[in-house]
Amino acid sequence: MARDKSIDVTALGELLIDFTQNGMSPQGNPLFEANPGGAPCNVLSMLTRLGHRTAFIGKVGDDMFGRMLRERAEAQGIDMSGLVTDRVVRTTLAFVQTFADGDRDFSFYRNPGADVMLTRDEVERNKVLLEQARIFHFGTLSMTDETVERATKEALTIAKDNGALISFDPNLRPPLWKSEDMAREKIVFGLENCDILKISDNEIEFMTGTDDIDRGVRTLIDRFDIPLVFATLGKDGSKAFCNGRVVFEEGFANPDTIETTGAGDTFCACALHFVLKYGIRNLDDAHLHELLTFANAAASLITTRKGALCVMPQPEEVEAFIRESGRG
Repeated sequence: MARDKSIDVTALGELLIDFTQNGMSPQGNPLFEANPGGAPCNVLSMLTRLGHRTAFIGKVGDDMFGRMLRERAEAQGIDMSGLVTDRVVRTTLAFVQTFADGDRDFSFYRNPGADVMLTRDEVERNKVLLEQARIFHFGTLSMTDETVERATKEALTIAKDNGALISFDPNLRPPLWKSEDMAREKIVFGLENCDILKISDNEIEFMTGTDDIDRGVRTLIDRFDIPLVFATLGKDGSKAFCNGRVVFEEGFANPDTIETTGAGDTFCACALHFVLKYGIRNLDDAHLHELLTFANAAASLITTRKGALCVMPQPEEVEAFIRESGRG
């Protein structure tokens, strides 16, 4: 992985508004807070907190939400020169229903949304952001429509041709797919092309039919020859699979959890931070335990906050949380 490049991680995908419930009105109606979000940009936001140079490629509408997203993402230190504005189609919106345990469900307003209108030509015009990236990160939501799927594949090709490591997070959102079979097909494409996979327990079961995490991940590794896999298990922790080794770290119970939006993205960013720090081929068991502990702690902290992109924890907060939990 070349260290002389000017960008540590470039990501492509959705940038949207997560409307998260935040109390009730005097009339008994739910109040929603407009939180900047979108998994790929959430990942970049945490990476900038960790001192990395990041860039984003995507599309928003020419509306108040699109302008807000550009402003907030730039304020996090992300290079947003690759963010395109659509003059016709509006910014994608997601309404997040939070359950008692902090888990959530999404209702998307995206038929279409600006993010799926990103074109191959627009990627080509921003190819320097891919040529200069040490890691390229993407998910499946930029493959739910033919136009943005072609753009995603073009970006992947440019990044690979220029020696970037490929990071993939399925980020499965069933309501956005015409069928489960289509979702599986696009996830397979990501699995075929990635060097680093971050995948949740429910996504492992979706792709392999088993809730046995170790067996499911080994099935994916054997089929797709993925060098490094991180399996997230919610509050139960996470596992790393690397060079035939399996490393596990427990999660951090957090009584202040209010919602889990962004937890997986925070974890993914921390994992990429350690890959950038040590190199994908140099991760020994000690590094992986350090990585998982830090990533689990950061993911736990983000569950105590509304939204994700603008409220990622600082590394000092994560380290203090680990010490206070007696895990330092």
